[in-house]
Amino acid sequence: MPLVQARLDVLAAALGGELHGDGSRIVEAIAPLERAGPREISFLAQPRLLPQLQRSEAACVVVRPEHLEQARERGAAIVTDDPYLYFARLTQWWAARTRSPAAPGIHASAIVEPGARVHPEASVGAQAYIGAGARLARGAVVSAQAYVGEGAEIGEQTRLAPRVVFERGCRIGARGLVQAGAVIGGDGFGFAPSQGQWVKIEQLGAVAIGDEVEIGANTCIDRGALEDTVIEDGVKLDNLIQIGHNCRIGAHTAMAGCTGVAGSTRIGRHCTAGGSAMILGHLEIADHVHISAATVVSRSIRKPGHYSGFFPIDENAAWEKNAATLRQLHALRERIRALEKKS
Repeated sequence: MPLVQARLDVLAAALGGELHGDGSRIVEAIAPLERAGPREISFLAQPRLLPQLQRSEAACVVVRPEHLEQARERGAAIVTDDPYLYFARLTQWWAARTRSPAAPGIHASAIVEPGARVHPEASVGAQAYIGAGARLARGAVVSAQAYVGEGAEIGEQTRLAPRVVFERGCRIGARGLVQAGAVIGGDGFGFAPSQGQWVKIEQLGAVAIGDEVEIGANTCIDRGALEDTVIEDGVKLDNLIQIGHNCRIGAHTAMAGCTGVAGSTRIGRHCTAGGSAMILGHLEIADHVHISAATVVSRSIRKPGHYSGFFPIDENAAWEKNAATLRQLHALRERIRALEKKS
């Protein structure tokens, strides 16, 4: 990996923020606050970590305005309203200088079927497969051993990591990232019961993904049964997530690892789901809904807000009775309090 040596004044000029201290000082890496050394830059995003700031040996710390005085007591500082966002942009600046871009062109061992259109500035890695009629836009990257099916479309500057499967007819917009092992456009789980057996329902839709979407490793997004499964612009999906067929995930929604969304559920914009949250099928989730980790969402959510809860597994009839009683628990408590006051 190339060594980056960056002056603090160069970083501040590129990323913004108000620099306090010696702008000629060199940093060579980004490091956590408690471990940063005299040639590294760090950041303070949470006030509870102020004791670490006092002990830190970092060459420079990115802080909020209210923490400038403490930061200056120990060295240089860059002041910004949102240090965590500054850290994110700093990592992008660093990555652009330490990671070698994919070379344009098609590797000799790749297979590109007749009728596929690969832009001259796109990159197709070793042993990758590009199906007939597929389209790779300018700057698109299909890494080693990735699969792009017939008629699929990969947008500008979008990268498929190694061993991604991007099935026939699926589409992804610009500046996206699909991490290794993800499967986009596999068949949804659709079967009709018949005399104790299951008859497959062919999945005739595809998956339509917007711009600036990131999909984590080994995540699966099923193709639609008749219409497309839709992932709107700016969605961020962690590793090992399952999105069922015919779902629609609204713009800029984010989900943590192992979340599962059953088929035909529509999730609004700017929502979040914590790790291992489960969202049942055919539900409607409003915009700006935040679901805690391990929560099971069994009904539609019409109002923005933060929702939590899980309930121990039990025989279904007993579970339903207990759940119904639990929902009345607050009202029952108030009635008991009222009775106690009268007695």
